[in-house]
Amino acid sequence: MYPPTTVPHFPYISLEVFSALWRQSEPLVRRLPGVGLTEINSFLVPPPLVSVPLDFVSSQWPNLVCLNPQSQATKQFLEEINKWTVQYNVSPLSWNVAVKFLMARKFDVLRAIELFHSYRETRRKEGIVKLKPHEEPLRSEILSGKFTILNVRDPTGASIALFTARLHHPHKSVQHVVLQALFYLLDRAVDSFETQRNGLVFIYDMCGSNYTNFELDLGKKVLNLLKGAFPARLKKVLIVGAPIWFRVPYSIISLLLKDKVRERIQILKTSEVTQHLPRECLPENLGGYVKIDLATWNFQFLPQMNGHPDPFDEIILFSLPPALDWDSVHVPGPHAMTIQELMDYVSTRQKRGIYEEYEDIRRENPVGTFHCSMSPGNLEKNRYGDVPCLDQTRVKLTKRSGYTQVVKESGCLAHAVDGPRYETDYINASFMDGYKQKNAYIGTQGPLENTYRDFWLMVWEQKVLVIVMTTRFEEGGRRKCGQYWPLERDSRIRFGFLTVTNLGVENMNHYKKTTLEIHNTEERQKRQVTHFQFLSWPDYGVPSSAASLIDFLRVVRNQQRLAVSSMGARSKGQCPEPPIVVHCSAGIGRTGTFCSLDICLAQLEELGTLNVFQTVSRMRTQRAFSIQTPEQYYFCYKAILEFAEREGMVPSSHNLLAMEGQ
Repeated sequence: MYPPTTVPHFPYISLEVFSALWRQSEPLVRRLPGVGLTEINSFLVPPPLVSVPLDFVSSQWPNLVCLNPQSQATKQFLEEINKWTVQYNVSPLSWNVAVKFLMARKFDVLRAIELFHSYRETRRKEGIVKLKPHEEPLRSEILSGKFTILNVRDPTGASIALFTARLHHPHKSVQHVVLQALFYLLDRAVDSFETQRNGLVFIYDMCGSNYTNFELDLGKKVLNLLKGAFPARLKKVLIVGAPIWFRVPYSIISLLLKDKVRERIQILKTSEVTQHLPRECLPENLGGYVKIDLATWNFQFLPQMNGHPDPFDEIILFSLPPALDWDSVHVPGPHAMTIQELMDYVSTRQKRGIYEEYEDIRRENPVGTFHCSMSPGNLEKNRYGDVPCLDQTRVKLTKRSGYTQVVKESGCLAHAVDGPRYETDYINASFMDGYKQKNAYIGTQGPLENTYRDFWLMVWEQKVLVIVMTTRFEEGGRRKCGQYWPLERDSRIRFGFLTVTNLGVENMNHYKKTTLEIHNTEERQKRQVTHFQFLSWPDYGVPSSAASLIDFLRVVRNQQRLAVSSMGARSKGQCPEPPIVVHCSAGIGRTGTFCSLDICLAQLEELGTLNVFQTVSRMRTQRAFSIQTPEQYYFCYKAILEFAEREGMVPSSHNLLAMEGQ
């Protein structure tokens, strides 16, 4: 029986070679002059061309086919990747997909494996999974024509991708969807064996565009994708018709690129494009002969309604943080360290190496968008202009309009302050997962005077029981946070329908504990909240010892447990545990350090393992820029080791201070 012509898991030989084998089962070299035994794979052609699975051939002539170096590399690549897929019960990768990644890295197996995981991780981070190109908003983004693949190739056979900047309107687009469309269309291009072999030319057409069409963050992500996270050989990038103002953002982007990639980028005038590509390869508006209607061109790339599922969906869905299934992103991972391994790791890498590790995290672009934070009506609600809040994890307030009256009362003294007009659901605050607990924290900035009411409304709506403040009102002569709660016993502040009353203050060595009562006059309900202010964090840097912070962390945990248990049914798991509000000044430095330490110590206490790098990286996907400095990042390692020594997990003889100067 004639064998099938499309089997996705095996390489193919041309029908011409197969016919010769089919006619005569004698050695190929006797029937096809000039073709040696190890040269069969030079006839490999991709489906759906008329071809025959090489696996079928080798089964019929087992002593005939000798794998060439490319096939050996493919076999090795699949063995390594499918160890991973088997371990995690994911369908094995096909031969054709493996070849795609190997060709992009010239069959260097290690580099191809690195590319595979970079591609998988990029799609995971950006949510490029289970794409539905026939459904909105992806369909409209694909058909917008802002990005497309031309139906011609350059003289070397490379595909030509075109991004038309004037069609991109960031205020009307969702960056996440733009990236989905980009991935979808690039994947269609590299389905072609010819593109896999000859690479990709990327044209960024800026003709007729202006500053409102440009999105720096998107530009960074696209270049990061092309330079090391997509299975295609990037031949060159042509930036055409760039305005003068483009020089500044390009200088920022170029810093992210390796010299080898930077050399492939050329900024050209429109009149210069034909010096790099013949007119037969260019659209008419760039001086070429290719007629293209951007409004209709991409219809051809939409799949049939019964199109095949993306084989990567299963792999990406497996590797997505469990938060997408409404669990925490902070769960034990495959690279967790025991405390002894962590101690050896810090000793080996030393302080400088940990700082470099932090730089790897810091260089990662934020995962998500900041549209709400950066909208004109919300800018005044941000304490710092360079610390926006991710749209994907932000806390949304109940929308209320009208003027808010803030009334402060202390004994006989009372005065009214008109608050801002309240017509937005925005507050610079983010839900953050804890160890095996979704939305364990709300990370937020130190409240501004014009956001006091927002802050207390959030506390009420999210049923918060504990607030943690890790800054003072002023540090180093600079205002860090407003006085948003009544400081003295029996004093109160009214924020519209919410009244906050101080029930008592306890002053400890390193922190202050205040018991507050919130009275909602609309709902006629009262609720107690415990406010902690940690006082032992120096104006600059980090604490010299982690002992006081570790003790403080335990106090906060115990108070949260006590408050939750007093709520009855909630303690039995019938309702999710309310988040702890954590803030410093910006809500990312000390806040991120506090939460990272809490997560790592919780896992260490349960399993005896942890991973600081993974914890901080995942945290930054929810509260962007969490942990601001390498000192804070290193402090996390130091604090964990200090905790382990106190708990008898490591010998007390090891010298933590010795690492300080390394």
